Amino acid sequence: MHTFFLYSAVVLTAIIAIPAYRVIKGPTVFDRLIGTNAIATKTIALICLIGYLFGRIDMFIDITLAYAILGFIGSLTIAKYFAAVEVRYDD
Repeated sequence: MHTFFLYSAVVLTAIIAIPAYRVIKGPTVFDRLIGTNAIATKTIALICLIGYLFGRIDMFIDITLAYAILGFIGSLTIAKYFAAVEVRYDD
């Protein structure tokens, strides 16, 4: 079971590259925002897997909760900013 979680962590790390491409090459700011949220979600799962592998899941759960709260607050802040600023698309 230990090797399964190790391989899962490696695959999850590789999967993080897919939204990272969207963050770098995203045509709009909203694409980049969704990409960063996807990376944050996968990172939370990765941190939990690393916590299990090290045998300290209790400590790593606290880290993931703090990381999730910071990501959520960051997303709300950016959404509030774009709600206040008029977003104009030039066609």
